[in-house]
Amino acid sequence: MQKKTIIGIYMSILLIIYCAMLLAGCDSNTAAIKNQDGRYSVVDSQGTTVEFSSRPKRILTLSMSTDEIVLGLVKPEKLVAVNYLLDDSTSSNVSGLVKNINIKIKNPSVEKIYSLKPDIVIVPNWGDLAKVNNLRDMGLNVVVVPGAKNIQDVKISIQIIADALGEHNKGIKLIALMDKKLADIKNKVDKIPEDKRKKLVLISLMSAYGGIGSAFDDECRSAGVINGAATAGIHNGEALTKEELVKINPDILLMPTYNDHGTFNIEKYNQKYLLDPSLQTIKAIKDKKLIYPREGYIYNVSQDIVFGIQEIARCVYGSEFNFPDNMHLSVVD
Repeated sequence: MQKKTIIGIYMSILLIIYCAMLLAGCDSNTAAIKNQDGRYSVVDSQGTTVEFSSRPKRILTLSMSTDEIVLGLVKPEKLVAVNYLLDDSTSSNVSGLVKNINIKIKNPSVEKIYSLKPDIVIVPNWGDLAKVNNLRDMGLNVVVVPGAKNIQDVKISIQIIADALGEHNKGIKLIALMDKKLADIKNKVDKIPEDKRKKLVLISLMSAYGGIGSAFDDECRSAGVINGAATAGIHNGEALTKEELVKINPDILLMPTYNDHGTFNIEKYNQKYLLDPSLQTIKAIKDKKLIYPREGYIYNVSQDIVFGIQEIARCVYGSEFNFPDNMHLSVVD
Protein backbone atom coordinates (compact mmCIF):
# COMPACT_ATOMS: atom_id res chain seq x y z
CA MET A 1 0.00 0.00 0.00
CA GLN A 2 2.83 2.36 0.91
CA LYS A 3 4.60 1.51 -2.35
CA LYS A 4 1.45 2.41 -4.35
CA THR A 5 1.23 5.73 -2.51
CA ILE A 6 4.84 6.60 -3.35
CA ILE A 7 4.26 5.68 -7.01
CA GLY A 8 1.13 7.81 -7.05
CA ILE A 9 2.98 10.81 -5.66
CA TYR A 10 5.79 10.31 -8.17
CA MET A 11 3.32 10.14 -11.08
CA SER A 12 1.57 13.29 -9.83
CA ILE A 13 4.87 15.18 -9.80
CA LEU A 14 5.61 14.04 -13.34
CA LEU A 15 2.15 15.16 -14.43
CA ILE A 16 2.67 18.63 -12.90
CA ILE A 17 6.02 19.00 -14.68
CA TYR A 18 4.50 17.87 -17.98
CA CYS A 19 1.62 20.36 -17.69
CA ALA A 20 4.06 23.15 -16.89
CA MET A 21 6.04 22.29 -20.01
CA LEU A 22 2.88 22.35 -22.10
CA LEU A 23 1.89 25.75 -20.73
CA ALA A 24 5.35 27.13 -21.44
CA GLY A 25 5.15 25.91 -25.00
CA CYS A 26 1.69 27.38 -25.56
CA ASP A 27 2.49 31.00 -24.71
CA SER A 28 -0.22 33.10 -26.40
CA ASN A 29 2.50 35.37 -27.79
CA THR A 30 4.09 32.64 -29.87
CA ALA A 31 2.96 30.90 -33.01
CA ALA A 32 1.68 27.31 -32.81
CA ILE A 33 2.42 24.89 -35.63
CA LYS A 34 1.03 21.44 -36.39
CA ASN A 35 2.69 19.44 -39.14
CA GLN A 36 0.86 16.76 -41.08
CA ASP A 37 1.90 15.46 -44.51
CA GLY A 38 3.82 18.64 -45.23
CA ARG A 39 0.92 20.85 -44.23
CA TYR A 40 1.09 23.12 -41.22
CA SER A 41 -0.66 26.04 -39.59
CA VAL A 42 0.45 29.11 -37.70
CA VAL A 43 -1.41 31.35 -35.28
CA ASP A 44 -0.54 35.01 -35.84
CA SER A 45 -0.47 37.86 -33.33
CA GLN A 46 -4.18 38.53 -33.84
CA GLY A 47 -5.08 34.93 -33.03
CA THR A 48 -5.86 34.04 -36.65
CA THR A 49 -4.90 30.54 -37.78
CA VAL A 50 -3.29 30.53 -41.22
CA GLU A 51 -2.98 27.24 -43.11
CA PHE A 52 -0.05 26.34 -45.38
CA SER A 53 0.17 23.40 -47.74
CA SER A 54 3.94 23.82 -48.10
CA ARG A 55 6.72 26.24 -47.21
CA PRO A 56 6.28 29.62 -48.96
CA LYS A 57 8.62 30.23 -51.89
CA ARG A 58 7.38 33.74 -52.76
CA ILE A 59 7.47 35.95 -49.68
CA LEU A 60 6.28 39.53 -49.32
CA THR A 61 6.37 41.66 -46.18
CA LEU A 62 5.07 45.20 -45.68
CA SER A 63 7.83 46.77 -43.59
CA MET A 64 11.60 47.09 -43.43
CA SER A 65 11.81 45.23 -40.14
CA THR A 66 9.88 42.19 -41.35
CA ASP A 67 11.97 42.15 -44.54
CA GLU A 68 15.07 42.10 -42.35
CA ILE A 69 13.72 39.27 -40.21
CA VAL A 70 12.99 37.19 -43.31
CA LEU A 71 16.50 37.92 -44.61
CA GLY A 72 17.86 36.38 -41.42
CA LEU A 73 15.88 33.17 -41.96
CA VAL A 74 15.88 32.40 -45.70
CA LYS A 75 17.78 33.38 -48.83
CA PRO A 76 17.01 36.78 -50.42
CA GLU A 77 15.68 35.29 -53.65
CA LYS A 78 12.58 34.10 -51.80
CA LEU A 79 11.46 37.72 -51.32
CA VAL A 80 9.44 38.92 -54.32
CA ALA A 81 9.93 42.57 -53.30
CA VAL A 82 11.39 44.62 -50.44
CA ASN A 83 10.82 48.01 -48.87
CA TYR A 84 12.16 50.83 -51.04
CA LEU A 85 14.57 52.01 -48.30
CA LEU A 86 16.22 48.65 -47.84
CA ASP A 87 18.80 49.38 -50.54
CA ASP A 88 19.58 52.83 -49.09
CA SER A 89 22.87 52.45 -47.21
CA THR A 90 21.96 55.37 -44.91
CA SER A 91 18.69 53.83 -43.77
CA SER A 92 19.50 50.13 -44.06
CA ASN A 93 22.10 47.73 -42.71
CA VAL A 94 21.31 45.05 -45.33
CA SER A 95 21.55 47.01 -48.58
CA GLY A 96 24.03 44.50 -49.99
CA LEU A 97 21.64 41.59 -49.47
CA VAL A 98 18.83 43.10 -51.54
CA LYS A 99 20.77 44.45 -54.53
CA ASN A 100 19.40 41.70 -56.79
CA ILE A 101 15.76 42.16 -55.72
CA ASN A 102 14.43 44.46 -58.43
CA ILE A 103 10.98 45.29 -57.07
CA LYS A 104 10.90 47.90 -54.32
CA ILE A 105 7.67 48.86 -52.55
CA LYS A 106 6.59 51.65 -50.20
CA ASN A 107 2.87 51.41 -49.52
CA PRO A 108 1.57 48.98 -52.14
CA SER A 109 -2.12 48.70 -52.95
CA VAL A 110 -4.00 45.44 -52.50
CA GLU A 111 -3.98 45.06 -56.27
CA LYS A 112 -0.20 45.53 -56.45
CA ILE A 113 0.34 42.99 -53.69
CA TYR A 114 -1.88 40.45 -55.43
CA SER A 115 -0.08 40.98 -58.73
CA LEU A 116 3.20 39.88 -57.13
CA LYS A 117 1.64 36.45 -56.47
CA PRO A 118 3.09 35.93 -52.98
CA ASP A 119 2.62 32.66 -51.12
CA ILE A 120 2.59 34.66 -47.90
CA VAL A 121 2.15 38.33 -46.92
CA ILE A 122 3.60 39.37 -43.55
CA VAL A 123 2.08 42.53 -42.04
CA PRO A 124 3.10 44.38 -38.84
CA ASN A 125 0.07 45.32 -36.77
CA TRP A 126 0.81 49.04 -37.00
CA GLY A 127 0.24 48.93 -40.76
CA ASP A 128 -2.95 49.29 -42.78
CA LEU A 129 -4.87 46.36 -41.32
CA ALA A 130 -7.80 47.05 -43.64
CA LYS A 131 -5.68 45.38 -46.29
CA VAL A 132 -5.45 42.17 -44.32
CA ASN A 133 -9.04 41.01 -44.78
CA ASN A 134 -9.07 42.17 -48.39
CA LEU A 135 -5.97 40.13 -49.14
CA ARG A 136 -7.40 37.10 -47.36
CA ASP A 137 -10.62 37.47 -49.35
CA MET A 138 -8.45 37.31 -52.46
CA GLY A 139 -7.10 33.95 -51.32
CA LEU A 140 -3.71 35.07 -50.00
CA ASN A 141 -2.14 33.79 -46.80
CA VAL A 142 -1.63 36.80 -44.51
CA VAL A 143 0.23 36.64 -41.19
CA VAL A 144 0.10 39.61 -38.79
CA VAL A 145 3.01 40.16 -36.37
CA PRO A 146 3.51 42.66 -33.54
CA GLY A 147 4.74 46.12 -34.44
CA ALA A 148 7.75 45.82 -32.17
CA LYS A 149 7.90 48.29 -29.27
CA ASN A 150 10.65 46.42 -27.41
CA ILE A 151 13.13 43.58 -27.69
CA GLN A 152 10.59 40.98 -26.57
CA ASP A 153 8.18 41.99 -29.34
CA VAL A 154 10.99 41.47 -31.85
CA LYS A 155 11.53 37.94 -30.58
CA ILE A 156 7.83 37.17 -30.82
CA SER A 157 7.75 38.44 -34.41
CA ILE A 158 10.80 36.37 -35.33
CA GLN A 159 9.25 33.14 -34.08
CA ILE A 160 5.87 33.79 -35.71
CA ILE A 161 7.57 34.56 -39.03
CA ALA A 162 9.91 31.57 -38.75
CA ASP A 163 6.95 29.29 -38.02
CA ALA A 164 4.96 30.77 -40.90
CA LEU A 165 7.89 30.05 -43.24
CA GLY A 166 8.11 26.48 -41.97
CA GLU A 167 11.44 27.26 -40.28
CA HIS A 168 10.63 26.84 -36.60
CA ASN A 169 14.12 25.79 -35.52
CA LYS A 170 15.72 28.67 -37.40
CA GLY A 171 13.57 31.06 -35.40
CA ILE A 172 14.87 29.55 -32.18
CA LYS A 173 18.46 29.81 -33.43
CA LEU A 174 18.07 33.43 -34.52
CA ILE A 175 16.66 34.42 -31.14
CA ALA A 176 19.58 32.60 -29.50
CA LEU A 177 22.00 34.74 -31.55
CA MET A 178 20.19 37.84 -30.29
CA ASP A 179 20.47 36.68 -26.70
CA LYS A 180 24.19 36.01 -27.06
CA LYS A 181 24.78 39.49 -28.47
CA LEU A 182 22.64 41.08 -25.77
CA ALA A 183 24.65 39.29 -23.11
CA ASP A 184 27.91 40.55 -24.63
CA ILE A 185 26.63 44.13 -24.61
CA LYS A 186 25.32 43.81 -21.05
CA ASN A 187 28.72 42.64 -19.80
CA LYS A 188 30.25 45.89 -21.06
CA VAL A 189 27.38 48.15 -19.99
CA ASP A 190 27.41 46.76 -16.44
CA LYS A 191 30.94 48.13 -16.01
CA ILE A 192 29.74 51.72 -16.54
CA PRO A 193 29.08 53.36 -13.13
CA GLU A 194 25.60 54.79 -12.69
CA ASP A 195 26.97 58.28 -12.08
CA LYS A 196 28.84 58.15 -15.40
CA ARG A 197 25.81 57.34 -17.52
CA LYS A 198 24.86 60.01 -20.03
CA LYS A 199 21.51 61.56 -20.87
CA LEU A 200 20.63 61.79 -24.54
CA VAL A 201 17.75 62.81 -26.75
CA LEU A 202 16.99 61.41 -30.18
CA ILE A 203 16.22 64.15 -32.70
CA SER A 204 14.08 62.36 -35.24
CA LEU A 205 12.30 63.36 -38.42
CA MET A 206 9.50 61.31 -36.87
CA SER A 207 8.90 64.00 -34.27
CA ALA A 208 6.64 61.83 -32.10
CA TYR A 209 9.06 58.90 -31.87
CA GLY A 210 11.44 57.96 -29.08
CA GLY A 211 9.54 58.40 -25.82
CA ILE A 212 8.23 55.95 -23.24
CA GLY A 213 6.92 52.81 -24.92
CA SER A 214 9.10 53.03 -28.02
CA ALA A 215 11.68 50.50 -29.14
CA PHE A 216 14.27 53.27 -28.85
CA ASP A 217 13.47 53.72 -25.16
CA ASP A 218 13.97 49.98 -24.62
CA GLU A 219 17.26 50.13 -26.51
CA CYS A 220 18.48 53.00 -24.32
CA ARG A 221 17.98 50.95 -21.17
CA SER A 222 20.02 48.08 -22.59
CA ALA A 223 22.70 50.51 -23.81
CA GLY A 224 23.17 52.01 -20.35
CA VAL A 225 22.08 55.51 -21.34
CA ILE A 226 19.33 57.79 -20.04
CA ASN A 227 16.60 58.57 -22.54
CA GLY A 228 15.88 62.24 -21.84
CA ALA A 229 12.44 62.12 -23.44
CA ALA A 230 11.40 59.30 -21.12
CA THR A 231 12.68 61.12 -18.02
CA ALA A 232 10.49 64.07 -19.03
CA GLY A 233 7.44 61.80 -19.07
CA ILE A 234 7.04 61.97 -22.86
CA HIS A 235 5.38 58.89 -24.34
CA ASN A 236 5.87 57.48 -27.80
CA GLY A 237 3.44 59.26 -30.09
CA GLU A 238 3.90 62.59 -28.30
CA ALA A 239 6.08 65.19 -30.00
CA LEU A 240 9.03 66.62 -28.10
CA THR A 241 8.78 70.42 -28.05
CA LYS A 242 11.81 72.71 -28.06
CA GLU A 243 10.79 74.01 -24.64
CA GLU A 244 10.83 70.46 -23.26
CA LEU A 245 14.19 69.79 -24.89
CA VAL A 246 15.70 72.82 -23.16
CA LYS A 247 14.36 71.58 -19.80
CA ILE A 248 15.77 68.09 -20.37
CA ASN A 249 19.17 69.63 -21.20
CA PRO A 250 20.75 66.42 -22.55
CA ASP A 251 24.46 65.65 -22.60
CA ILE A 252 24.18 64.30 -26.16
CA LEU A 253 21.91 64.76 -29.14
CA LEU A 254 21.54 61.97 -31.67
CA MET A 255 20.89 63.77 -34.95
CA PRO A 256 19.05 62.43 -38.02
CA THR A 257 20.99 61.27 -41.09
CA TYR A 258 18.11 60.10 -43.34
CA ASN A 259 18.39 61.47 -46.89
CA ASP A 260 15.94 59.31 -48.92
CA HIS A 261 18.51 58.05 -51.43
CA GLY A 262 20.11 61.51 -51.51
CA THR A 263 16.91 63.39 -52.37
CA PHE A 264 16.37 65.00 -48.94
CA ASN A 265 18.77 67.69 -47.71
CA ILE A 266 19.33 66.48 -44.17
CA GLU A 267 22.25 68.87 -43.56
CA LYS A 268 20.04 71.87 -44.23
CA TYR A 269 17.40 70.47 -41.88
CA ASN A 270 19.92 69.88 -39.10
CA GLN A 271 21.54 73.31 -39.42
CA LYS A 272 18.20 75.07 -39.28
CA TYR A 273 17.41 73.13 -36.13
CA LEU A 274 20.75 73.56 -34.40
CA LEU A 275 21.07 77.28 -35.12
CA ASP A 276 17.74 78.01 -33.45
CA PRO A 277 18.50 80.71 -30.80
CA SER A 278 16.12 79.08 -28.33
CA LEU A 279 18.27 75.92 -28.16
CA GLN A 280 21.68 77.43 -27.53
CA THR A 281 21.61 76.85 -23.75
CA ILE A 282 21.41 73.07 -24.19
CA LYS A 283 24.54 71.34 -22.89
CA ALA A 284 24.88 69.06 -25.92
CA ILE A 285 24.87 72.03 -28.29
CA LYS A 286 27.24 74.11 -26.15
CA ASP A 287 29.66 71.17 -25.82
CA LYS A 288 29.22 70.19 -29.49
CA LYS A 289 28.09 66.71 -28.50
CA LEU A 290 26.03 66.22 -31.65
CA ILE A 291 26.36 62.68 -32.92
CA TYR A 292 25.17 61.26 -36.22
CA PRO A 293 24.43 57.55 -35.70
CA ARG A 294 24.03 54.82 -38.26
CA GLU A 295 20.26 54.96 -38.61
CA GLY A 296 20.10 51.52 -40.21
CA TYR A 297 20.65 50.27 -36.66
CA ILE A 298 18.99 52.98 -34.53
CA TYR A 299 15.50 52.51 -36.01
CA ASN A 300 15.88 48.76 -36.51
CA VAL A 301 13.22 46.53 -34.97
CA SER A 302 14.32 43.24 -36.48
CA GLN A 303 16.82 40.84 -34.91
CA ASP A 304 19.37 43.59 -35.62
CA ILE A 305 17.89 45.73 -32.85
CA VAL A 306 20.83 44.33 -30.87
CA PHE A 307 23.13 46.40 -33.07
CA GLY A 308 20.87 49.40 -32.48
CA ILE A 309 21.63 49.00 -28.78
CA GLN A 310 25.34 48.71 -29.49
CA GLU A 311 25.23 51.73 -31.82
CA ILE A 312 23.66 53.87 -29.09
CA ALA A 313 26.33 52.73 -26.65
CA ARG A 314 29.05 53.39 -29.24
CA CYS A 315 27.77 56.92 -29.88
CA VAL A 316 27.75 57.71 -26.16
CA TYR A 317 30.60 55.71 -24.65
CA GLY A 318 33.02 55.29 -27.54
CA SER A 319 35.35 52.66 -28.97
CA GLU A 320 34.62 49.96 -26.39
CA PHE A 321 31.38 49.39 -28.33
CA ASN A 322 32.78 49.72 -31.88
CA PHE A 323 31.56 47.32 -34.57
CA PRO A 324 31.65 47.27 -38.40
CA ASP A 325 29.06 48.48 -40.88
CA ASN A 326 26.45 46.14 -42.37
CA MET A 327 26.22 43.79 -39.40
CA HIS A 328 23.24 41.44 -39.66
CA LEU A 329 22.22 38.42 -37.61
CA SER A 330 21.34 35.46 -39.82
CA VAL A 331 20.90 31.70 -39.66
CA VAL A 332 20.55 31.28 -43.42
CA ASP A 333 22.36 28.17 -44.64
